[in-house]
Amino acid sequence: MRIVVHGQQAFGKSVLEALLDRGDDVVAVYCAPDKGTRTDPLKEYALEKGFEVNQPASWKDAAVWEKLKSHNADLCVMAYVTLFVPEEALNIPTHGSIQYHPSLLPMHKGPSSINWPIIFGEKKTGLSIFWPDKGLDTGPILLQKEVEIGPEDTLGSLYFNSLYPMGVDAMLEGVDMVKAGNAPKLAQDPDAGTYEGWCRAEDAKIDWSKPAADVFNLIRGCNPQPGAWTEFDGKKLQIFDSKPVTSVSGKPGEIVDIDDDGLTIAAGEGGIVVQRVRLDGSSKATAAEFVNDAGIGKGQTMG
Repeated sequence: MRIVVHGQQAFGKSVLEALLDRGDDVVAVYCAPDKGTRTDPLKEYALEKGFEVNQPASWKDAAVWEKLKSHNADLCVMAYVTLFVPEEALNIPTHGSIQYHPSLLPMHKGPSSINWPIIFGEKKTGLSIFWPDKGLDTGPILLQKEVEIGPEDTLGSLYFNSLYPMGVDAMLEGVDMVKAGNAPKLAQDPDAGTYEGWCRAEDAKIDWSKPAADVFNLIRGCNPQPGAWTEFDGKKLQIFDSKPVTSVSGKPGEIVDIDDDGLTIAAGEGGIVVQRVRLDGSSKATAAEFVNDAGIGKGQTMG
């Protein structure tokens, strides 16, 4: 089966690498357009393997479709794609295209589908391999895998420890099902599920009047990106590693304790022990380093 790999970043590289390692016939590689000076890991790896890397700025271009047709592909494997691809391009390979999405569709359609389940305090999420269509993450499901969200999981740990490696394996499983002719197309209920947009900095601002459990979920759901934040001394202070505590007495945002474990900030119900931060213009630091550098003391207020 002739396969086109379309993706980007480390996940796209890992999928291409896995397909090549087991001898699949990859006939072309597509990657996101260059940004900045750092070469995309998928592009770098594909070039090392002798592929021409195609990087269309838009998929709404008939010339891009003609180029895709020239590969005579049986399947397009979409491994982390952020540019919208219209159905005209999706349907060019003989068997169409399959795509990875890190949620249990139809839940958490949209681009920040790992952040939001953690922020909302959910106990499980998962991944979907689906057949993309003209909607956003609305196409029929090929296969799904569930993942538990641990009480201390962050965006980073959930992705790199679970959704990333499981996703690579699931993409290969999906390819095999298409190859064997037994890949299902289970329609999503158009009235079910949720859609959330990008989790951006404005979504990551901490409201210390909310319960500590909600604040903790926001912090871990934004760790490392976009980074939950509060204001301190007129500057933006991002909070990364932390843990919730229940027995705290103080006004929301007040620093009520400082010890070797970090600095404790009161929330609406309970508090947060802050362990790792980044102040605007600085690099990440432990809470102890931040306390020493900024001259932090009990009674000062965040936010």
